[in-house]
Amino acid sequence: MDSRQQPTSVIAGTREADTPARCVPELIEGRAGLTPDALAVCAGRDRLTYAELDRSSNQLAHYLCSLGVNSGAVVGLCLERTLHFPVAALAILKTGAAYLPLDSKTPVDRLKMMLNAAGVPVVVTQSSLVSSLAGDKRQAVALDKCAAEVSRFASDAVHAGITPEHLAYLIYTSGSTGTPKGVQIGHDNLLNLIQWHLRAFGVTSEDRATQLASIGFDAAVWELWPHLVAGASVHLVDDETRVQPDKLRDWLVREKISISFVPTPVAEQMIQLPWPADAALRFLLTGGDTLRHHPAPDLPFTVVNNYGPTECTVVATSALVSARAGAGHLPPIGRPIDNTEIHVLDAGRKKLPAGQVGELYIGGAGLARGYLNDPAMTADRFVAHPFSAVAGARLYRTGDLGCYLPDGQIAFRGRVDDQVKIRGHRIELNEVSSALLRHPVVRESFVVASDEGAGEKRLLAYIVPRSDAPPTVSDLRGFLGKELPDYMLPAAFVSLEALPIGPNGKVDRSALPAPNAANTLRDTAFLGPSTPAEERIAGILATLLGVERVSIHDNFFLLGGNSLLGTQVIARLRSAFEVEVPLLDLFDHPTVAGLAEVVEQLMVANLNAMSEEEAQRRLAALGPTET
Repeated sequence: MDSRQQPTSVIAGTREADTPARCVPELIEGRAGLTPDALAVCAGRDRLTYAELDRSSNQLAHYLCSLGVNSGAVVGLCLERTLHFPVAALAILKTGAAYLPLDSKTPVDRLKMMLNAAGVPVVVTQSSLVSSLAGDKRQAVALDKCAAEVSRFASDAVHAGITPEHLAYLIYTSGSTGTPKGVQIGHDNLLNLIQWHLRAFGVTSEDRATQLASIGFDAAVWELWPHLVAGASVHLVDDETRVQPDKLRDWLVREKISISFVPTPVAEQMIQLPWPADAALRFLLTGGDTLRHHPAPDLPFTVVNNYGPTECTVVATSALVSARAGAGHLPPIGRPIDNTEIHVLDAGRKKLPAGQVGELYIGGAGLARGYLNDPAMTADRFVAHPFSAVAGARLYRTGDLGCYLPDGQIAFRGRVDDQVKIRGHRIELNEVSSALLRHPVVRESFVVASDEGAGEKRLLAYIVPRSDAPPTVSDLRGFLGKELPDYMLPAAFVSLEALPIGPNGKVDRSALPAPNAANTLRDTAFLGPSTPAEERIAGILATLLGVERVSIHDNFFLLGGNSLLGTQVIARLRSAFEVEVPLLDLFDHPTVAGLAEVVEQLMVANLNAMSEEEAQRRLAALGPTET
């Protein structure tokens, strides 16, 4: 492997970095002056040079100022992942305001709750969401409709007097009280992340980076700003490609991407794939969940595992991951990044020696201001620094367990509470349970995270209905879907006569029954497969979903399926039937019966194009075999 791909600085510890006084808008403006014609952002055939990015964001910034946006405000940003996203985010920063990134796929009620809690006067969005997000004291701006109006505004810089002390963005995470909490990140926090990233990965204007995280996920912050400050180009990945490891690999190779962040579940599959030796990729960055596999030994790039709560500006520790097949240990989460400190403390907040597991406390330049309008929660999680002589110094109490290893790196060892991570998203189980209790038919509820092996988790909801007629799974998921995003919806709902209570008066987790055909809620009576294709597809779905059996009319997504799991369905269909089922067909036909019809149509089309001998072999593939 090329020595340039393994700089030891990637996992360097705390140090004083040369953090400039200039903030992101001014740094990118400087880049536009140096290389105006260089590619800044690309989404398919849509492209923006640095000059165009600077000019478009300036015009939008002036437009937002005309609506009353000014320094210190918070502006909502609810868009799909198009070129509008970086333009709008930069424009908001240029006004001196902070942006509140919101995933456009989040339920509208939840979006409104966050916008109201943050006191957002303006939300930048798209026409399909304007009527839902506008309010008596809030204006919704649809960028796909107001381009002509915005273009009439001046293209010179807005002089908002931004300093590192200004708020850069506000981002919401799941809350243990049943309500999301808003994390406040300043420009100084963001600059520390940027300067570390540029130094650690040797980023230059020649690099080609990716943006594939949802804009409501703080990794999107990391994907955009360091690379734009460096004059590199940022390439937005389409939604179907970003969740299919083999297609994402091919896209990265084809586009000559040199640095890419990929969420852990997808990264774990990608690092086991074969890669061409001449791939331009230098670093595959991952994080958001526990990395459970070491990379294949012949990868032509470096895998970097990263850890960091939202409250600590995306990344707090970073580790180069070696290709130690069969090592028997999970990859570490690394050492603290620049100007960051990690303490492993016991219940009395005393330091623990290497090898002993305790709670991780984080301090340093990445620490957030706290939670918006929640001083009690801020005081609970951001505690006084017991080892610092600096007045007002704080540590963030993560709730994560870990220990220092003999080589100075940190190993992750789980949680001290009921918070879980599923597909990189932080989830407080009590928030899901609280939402369930608001359903008129649910008397009691309890939500757990079930480990399906190999690090795969799914949410299981146990409910006690108020009557003998329990709700259907569609009813419950539809109700929750009005408040909670998809990743917070339980994969299965188990109906009980009563929750098992232990001697301490709490729910006895060990006495909760596993979901089975008798206790799991569903929408229709079970109907088994009637054809060889249905039988094989039902077996594939049951295996991947971790259930006993699947009715031919059960909805894959209502049983806990998701787009990432869907890529495994597609791969197994390819192996079983030798057909290529588009991922979108799974969304359109998410049942065994529907998929069987799609598969059979594809097979017939293939049969018409092959010899009789080959056709007979393909037909034989419909016979029942193991999945």
